[in-house]
Amino acid sequence: MTPDRRTSRGPHPKDEACFSTDAVPVLRIAVRELSWLLSHGYSMKAAQKLVGDRHLLRDRQRKVLRRCAASTEDCEDRRRRLVPPEIIAGETLSVDGYNVLLTVEAALSGGLLLLGRDGALRDLAAMSRHYRRVHVTRQAVELISNYLDRIGCARVLWYLDRPVSNSARLKRLIEEVVVTARASWEVDLTSQTDRLLKESSHVVATADSAILDNCDRWFNLAREVVSSSVQDAWLLDLSS
Repeated sequence: MTPDRRTSRGPHPKDEACFSTDAVPVLRIAVRELSWLLSHGYSMKAAQKLVGDRHLLRDRQRKVLRRCAASTEDCEDRRRRLVPPEIIAGETLSVDGYNVLLTVEAALSGGLLLLGRDGALRDLAAMSRHYRRVHVTRQAVELISNYLDRIGCARVLWYLDRPVSNSARLKRLIEEVVVTARASWEVDLTSQTDRLLKESSHVVATADSAILDNCDRWFNLAREVVSSSVQDAWLLDLSS
């Protein structure tokens, strides 16, 4: 599977202006305001438009609001069920494959990373029904595998969405990379990734809010991998 050089997880052409030093304070205020509205019963759609219009935010800045804002109740609940790295030793980890991989790819490519109010690490990559491998894909898988081996993870259930193009090729690549891993890896193609993760009895690795709010326990895998293995990642911290 040859990397598609036309595709990158790096910065969008608009990111330098959208997330400049001058823009960050406004975004912090906007995330705080949106989170307050969510905490008081407003819908995400209505509140996001209200705050975005108030601060004259651009489209990519509004996407940041949606990824980083959360109600106080949701933040507290997610933090309560967050599992620290030392608990993963000997555990089975159910991984939201594309969710984790895209964030690590973005970090390696110099793309913008977002630290939301719930502490989860996210990116602005647009995931659709198409996936193309980039030049850092193998490296990203290696970093994830090496990290899980270091913390003693016993078994990895890595789920990839079957309807997404090139999932079968990505499955083969991951299996090639992890053949020497100490952890036992199973890479599954499924059309029910979200349901399987929400219902999993294992610790779940994802930053998807819908899954975070429905799983029993979760692990901030992308954040831990990036923090330990990717120097000088472009991080926009909107957690406070």
